[in-house]
Amino acid sequence: MKSIFKTSLKLAPVALVLMLGIATSARAQSGKIELAQLDQLAAKASESVDVNLDERLMRLTLPFLSSKDPDNAKIREVVTGLKGIYVRSFEFEQEGQYSAADIEGIRAQLRNPAWNRIVNVNSKKEGSIEVYLMTVGARIEGLAVLATDPKEVTVVNIIGPVDLEKLSQLEGQFGIPDLGIESKTKTKN
Repeated sequence: MKSIFKTSLKLAPVALVLMLGIATSARAQSGKIELAQLDQLAAKASESVDVNLDERLMRLTLPFLSSKDPDNAKIREVVTGLKGIYVRSFEFEQEGQYSAADIEGIRAQLRNPAWNRIVNVNSKKEGSIEVYLMTVGARIEGLAVLATDPKEVTVVNIIGPVDLEKLSQLEGQFGIPDLGIESKTKTKN
């Protein structure tokens, strides 16, 4: 009996590591990235946006989007089926009020094999924009956008089945900034 107890104690850390790995993997598979680590930037920012719409809240707001109004009907169509929309955006008075270390935690989550970076644009003067997709098979189950410039940081995380053709209709809604998707979509037609 004593040796079973000792063996159990030796295996406990291994079991804990496995459980944490499974929990982390499950969270990563949901498409939701942890944004709370950015909350510290709010104290430094001159303006901040914090949007947290989980699936329950989105279902509650759908009835307020009239299907008679064409714009609302389009938004309703895009939002139906999504599991969440989360946005953190911070605007600063001066350059240097945030550092790369402040957003490294977001980038680390997006380096997870479940995420694929599909757009990476960098400009020393204007900043950068990175767009990531999380796919399950042929379905897009999550989208993350990280946009930075010397005086602004914006992270958008959309969870659930994302239709890229319809996504442009969410620009300017729910705190999602203009990502330039609409103009690219229109030029293809």
